[in-house]
Amino acid sequence: MSLNRREFLHVMSMAAAAGLLPGTGLAMSSQPKGTAISKDIYQVPMQGTARILHITDSHAQLKPVYFREPNVNLGVGPAYGQLPHVVGHKLLKELNIADNTPLAHAFSFLNFQDAAEQYGKVGGFAHLKTLLDKLREQAGGQQNTLTMDGGDLWHGSGTALWTRGQDMVEASNLIGVDIMTGHWEFTYHEDEVLTNIQKFKGEFLAQNMRIKEDSLFGDAYRDMTEKHGGIGLYDEDSALPFKPYTVKVVNGERIAVIGQAFPRTANANPRANFPDWSFGLREDSMQETVNHIRENEKVAAVIMISHNGMDVDIKMASRVNGIDAIFGGHTHDGIPKAIPVKAPDGHVCQVTNAGSNGKFVGCMDLDIRNGKLRGMHYRLLPVFSNELAADAGVDQFITNLRQTQYTKSIVESRNPKYAYNPERLGKTYEQILSEELAVAEDTLYRRGNFMGTWDQIIVNALREEHDTQIAMSAGVRWGTSVLAGETITMERVMDETSMTYGETYKAELTGAQIKDTLEGVCENIFQKDPYLQSGGDMVRLGGMDYTCKPKASLGQRITHMQLDDGTPIEPNKTYTVAGWGQVEEVGDGRLIWDVVADHLRGQRSDMKLKKVNHPTLKGIADNPGIEDYAGKLI
Repeated sequence: MSLNRREFLHVMSMAAAAGLLPGTGLAMSSQPKGTAISKDIYQVPMQGTARILHITDSHAQLKPVYFREPNVNLGVGPAYGQLPHVVGHKLLKELNIADNTPLAHAFSFLNFQDAAEQYGKVGGFAHLKTLLDKLREQAGGQQNTLTMDGGDLWHGSGTALWTRGQDMVEASNLIGVDIMTGHWEFTYHEDEVLTNIQKFKGEFLAQNMRIKEDSLFGDAYRDMTEKHGGIGLYDEDSALPFKPYTVKVVNGERIAVIGQAFPRTANANPRANFPDWSFGLREDSMQETVNHIRENEKVAAVIMISHNGMDVDIKMASRVNGIDAIFGGHTHDGIPKAIPVKAPDGHVCQVTNAGSNGKFVGCMDLDIRNGKLRGMHYRLLPVFSNELAADAGVDQFITNLRQTQYTKSIVESRNPKYAYNPERLGKTYEQILSEELAVAEDTLYRRGNFMGTWDQIIVNALREEHDTQIAMSAGVRWGTSVLAGETITMERVMDETSMTYGETYKAELTGAQIKDTLEGVCENIFQKDPYLQSGGDMVRLGGMDYTCKPKASLGQRITHMQLDDGTPIEPNKTYTVAGWGQVEEVGDGRLIWDVVADHLRGQRSDMKLKKVNHPTLKGIADNPGIEDYAGKLI
């Protein structure tokens, strides 16, 4: 019997799943094995009096996953060459991490396939709970710790979509989250958000959110908050829907925590879901809040749980006095050291970010003596699932959740036609998510400023579904990875695509409109002022190529646009374009996860990607934020 490549990889993956292959390898490898994970990796003795534990951007990944770090994370302007905009070998050198080690795998993209096969998956809330408990025990008990989540907790998986984030509220309660703020939490409707916050056992903080004036004067908003016991109307005089800060006593020391939700939520998510709330950076309000705390609360430390993104946090730390540490999220930067930033008054703030997908736990020990903060000690710990036993209670919760039956009450779409999928009725979440669609012949990933192999599958599926010349897919940061040789399940597709506005569409755009779109997204990413960035990466494109000069100015970055066959894209000519995830409009097409799943079912015998539409990049070949780029550098 002879096997083709796809059949061979499938047999190997089945053997690995059955425990017939050594380690976690799924494919043959010529790479040398990395060093083993030290048994002491999770021995973190307390180096102070109060321990702050931080997770962020879990994106509803309850079970262990693979996640590839970016090989393109460009810094421009003052961010050039500065963390987090350093990747690969330069990053390891900056962090003094040896190549071909567990930490090199955790913090970089290097040798991802082989290292992932050796070290296994990361994250998983049952394993996360075990690590958090270890760190609490080493601090002398939970009373000496504070656990914070930076947002993007309730979104990013099939079960989160189907439960409207309620599965993640329960999961966060089980692992002991004390404080959180938000971003994708607001992808659900206001009433659903308030329902979830009411069920959350910790505190939800957001000093930079406001209730709109018209809503304060109307009855509908007040009636909604009364239904939730007043949640959503924290301070009517200040128009605050949620507490701006809280003071916690940790090991006898008073510590203030300020919450900062994603400032540009209204740009990135459907405003119809939160018509009564506004967002913003509100730097002046942040300074006023810090001043009030310092003057009135008699605290030993002021820290911030933020979803600004790391560049924005660094700038805010340089402009606001009195913050001791920022625990950041949004940009998914796994950086194992705190970045010291000097404020205008000379006070130094330590800025951190704790990665994504449940892959890391940030651990900062505050050395407080006589009511004064004397020092801080920070570590970012990878959650290697094979090295941490699953917590039995959380593991059972996940098992039970996945036995939930899919019913007509589920809402998958804003379009009533696709509100629920009849083909899923009567099946359990486990049955739906475990469906095997194809076997990957390439390592599939998304993270990076420009293009990923997962994104190529999505744009290929869109073009096939809508019979278009071009496809566009948003450059979102969330989405897990799949190893070459691994079975692609429906769960992995939902990781890449599931959200409350997943409708697809077909449109006609001129070449000039396409260029304007790309220029606008580029400006959002490569604007030198972090306060003017909105986060996310470059829109992913299928069916066309282009050249991008990130260091150029608005309107000058995109050139040499052409279709896959080399035909130049002309400004006045019209082209058919498919896409998904429109923020304000509701597409008429099927939901993106069903489009991608059908594409994979149809491609299961030929999964090798023939082309990935990596743009040609100009003028950044020496940038330390890029390495092993698969496209062309000029």
